[in-house]
Amino acid sequence: MTQPTILLVDDEKEIIDLLEIYLKNEGFHLLRAGSGTEALQLLEKEDVDLIVLDIMMPKMDGIQTCMKIREQRNMPIIMLSAKSQDMDKILGLSTGADDYVTKPFNPLELIARIKSQLRRYTRLNVSLPNKEFELEIDDLTINTSTHEVRLDGREIKLTPREFAILELLARHRGKVWSIEKIYEAVWREAYLNSDNTVMVHIRKIREKIEDNPRKPRFIKTVWGVGYKVE
Repeated sequence: MTQPTILLVDDEKEIIDLLEIYLKNEGFHLLRAGSGTEALQLLEKEDVDLIVLDIMMPKMDGIQTCMKIREQRNMPIIMLSAKSQDMDKILGLSTGADDYVTKPFNPLELIARIKSQLRRYTRLNVSLPNKEFELEIDDLTINTSTHEVRLDGREIKLTPREFAILELLARHRGKVWSIEKIYEAVWREAYLNSDNTVMVHIRKIREKIEDNPRKPRFIKTVWGVGYKVE
């Protein structure tokens, strides 16, 4: 089972050091950020299951950071603050936080709250399909989170490269991608003119998702230019 990843965001290094000891003992994978800006940058690169976010930070505080995170992401957020007034708690929760813990706190209590939020989040996401990660083209559904492809409800098995090509075209519907651009985007290396790898992969994808690969519904050929999904 994959370890849940917790992002700790606090400008007080001593607090992060303390929490890191407790969370690692519980089997969590830890990411650290000393500011709201650093946290947002990490979220662009890393998959995070839960965020522990301090409110009182210089420049971008926890409230602003929480609002920014909620524009795109829905993982649980637990606020930390030295303030204990009810209005501060209400403000933190109203901006999208799921829980609020006042400093000083018992690390074991925070661990219990983290586990509770993760259980709740996992349960909700199992019972309710997450449409946020789904690309739909007629009766073709591409889930970019689970890497599942379904055609009229039937699962289609694609290799990682085939999935990456289909996802690329589906994310940019209507845009024509040359063979060179597809190769560089998916393989992340320079394209060689004599290489027909992309064409082979396109053919295999069509064989799996098209009723008639010679007259494709999904991946269209733009002769002399490349491919697109309409």
